[in-house]
Amino acid sequence: MADGGEVASARRRVWYDAIHKWAATAAALAALALSLYNWAELQQKPRLDVTLPHLMRIGPAGQGTLIYFQPTVSTRFKSQDVEVISDARLRIKPVGASSSSKRPNFYWQSNGTPYFDFESDEIRIEWSGDPAPFLVSQDKPQQPMFQFRDDSWALQPGRYEGYIQLGRSGSRKPLAENFCLIVSKKAVDEMSAGDDRGIYFFRNDLPKFTSSGKYSHCYVRETD
Repeated sequence: MADGGEVASARRRVWYDAIHKWAATAAALAALALSLYNWAELQQKPRLDVTLPHLMRIGPAGQGTLIYFQPTVSTRFKSQDVEVISDARLRIKPVGASSSSKRPNFYWQSNGTPYFDFESDEIRIEWSGDPAPFLVSQDKPQQPMFQFRDDSWALQPGRYEGYIQLGRSGSRKPLAENFCLIVSKKAVDEMSAGDDRGIYFFRNDLPKFTSSGKYSHCYVRETD
């Protein structure tokens, strides 16, 4: 006949085995749930973000205007798929007192890369690629410098509301981000007096402008 100590020891072993099996089962279920969650996340289409740059480059182009814009296109979520950006569009329209003036019709002409021209002591843009679809994934964000052109519209003083729109493959909704641009007469005169290859910077983060509600983080010429 077993004494009390052996009975207690047997009970503890039974209790320990039960707890061990329960813990192992719980851990396995948690691992399975995590695996299913990760699998589900990987099956989802990438969710893209478009972040506007602080700098917009504008220059004359004969009778028209060039605008260089370099947004960041990225996704923060894991996915087995990649997103294809099929096209890029830039639209701006005058508002306020200038709302009745002609609206420009920009098209994506090419992609560019900035470089410093030591002879002219200015920033220049050189061709780096044709307008073509590009891929975006979590480990491959993109920062293309789009060159948009209107062949017959010249920038005039005033306030403009605009957006950049990125088309996506298939029937997915395009990505779009809004912005505003304020062009002073001083900036227009400066560009008109420069050469046809001049590039002029407009920023939306200059403290002297962001502190004023009038500008509301619009792109404004640096020298205004």
